[in-house]
Amino acid sequence: MEDPHLQFGDIDIYLFDQILKRRIAPGMRVLDAGCGGGRNLIYLLRGGYEVFAADADPLAIRAVVRLAAELAPSLAAANFRVENVEAMSFPDAFADVVLSSAVLHFARDEAHFGAMLRGSWRALRPGGLFFCRLASTIGMEARVRNIEGRRFLLPDGSERFLVDAEMLMGLSETLGGTLVDPLKTTVVQDMRSMTTWVMRQR
Repeated sequence: MEDPHLQFGDIDIYLFDQILKRRIAPGMRVLDAGCGGGRNLIYLLRGGYEVFAADADPLAIRAVVRLAAELAPSLAAANFRVENVEAMSFPDAFADVVLSSAVLHFARDEAHFGAMLRGSWRALRPGGLFFCRLASTIGMEARVRNIEGRRFLLPDGSERFLVDAEMLMGLSETLGGTLVDPLKTTVVQDMRSMTTWVMRQR
């Protein structure tokens, strides 16, 4: 039996859940908006998905290009671009699936958050799936300290842009999205809270 880590890498378990539910299937065009070093892409590259990605860090994209050359050599290096998610050069309605994993909570302020979110959402085709994990105040309201606006100091010492359930539900409606799962939040040892937000574009 093949080593599961070789097959799946360090894929986000909640993203894996969407694959198990067959909402993300081989042959789909997947765009990872803010891909980092590609931890969520190993299974997709191995599995026959049409993978694209963007990240502001040139070293991260270099790592993803190397990964793709090894696991999916038919994919063009141009699929992987050094770009901010709010200014990606991929066309509108481009992807069947857009991933935004641990990206949006690095927003500087509400305007930056909105630009990042819109930049990711506009690349999704009608009926496509948007998968997002981001830090939130949910379950941690008494343990985070407001700095300014929606920027908070977390007990782990990090500063993040934090959303809450009301904001995410409002954004779902504003964007024209329909939740495919209820919001799911994991509180990590009273240090931080990560919420999974999954919806389809109407």
